[in-house]
Amino acid sequence: MINQTEHIVINTHDLSVIRQGKKILDRFNLTLQQNQRLCLHGPIGCGKTTLLHTLLGFIPFHGQIYLLGEECKTEKQFAQKRGKIGLLFQHPDDQLFGPTVHDDVAFGPLNQGKSKEEAYTIAEQQLEQLGISHLSMRYVNQLSGGEKNFTALAGILAMQPQVLLLDEPTNGLDPDNVSRLVNILLQTRLPMIIASHDMVFIQKMATDLIDMSAILPPSL
Repeated sequence: MINQTEHIVINTHDLSVIRQGKKILDRFNLTLQQNQRLCLHGPIGCGKTTLLHTLLGFIPFHGQIYLLGEECKTEKQFAQKRGKIGLLFQHPDDQLFGPTVHDDVAFGPLNQGKSKEEAYTIAEQQLEQLGISHLSMRYVNQLSGGEKNFTALAGILAMQPQVLLLDEPTNGLDPDNVSRLVNILLQTRLPMIIASHDMVFIQKMATDLIDMSAILPPSL
């Protein structure tokens, strides 16, 4: 018999978050398995972004969070999982370091201990895989919104994550680029949690769906 727990990459138990006196998550249980693409759907303020940031330890919480088989409680424990679990922020400006696209994508591998030569080679390969090699020497502050999205994603994938957390990844993308994004994400074959209000995108990506508006906790 196959032990199903071996295939669980993220798990929460009774996860609760209170911010500024408002209960955002209340005893929320979530399981992400190796073969899942779990989409979180719902209106602004329903807790999608809060959940993704809490999973990586950026927001104080009550309950239990297990990442890649290990319970995480301390900043040190969460820090060891970041990179292995790549988070694409809702606003790419929040995670672009620059100055150029090539520099930005190499930043993660450098932080993982790669040599400068190795990091820039990885960055070059990742840009090519995403079809944005032509942006390599462009300054990140000169990019369009869509170009910033793909650059931020390239930076995450360059760190060779085992899981992806994606916060509104279609923001600023036209239909053609949304289709490109779908193809790129499916080709990674990675488990992922995707927060999105874009139902067309969700229908193409989701193996499972959670309607966050249906589980909003009562106000304190």
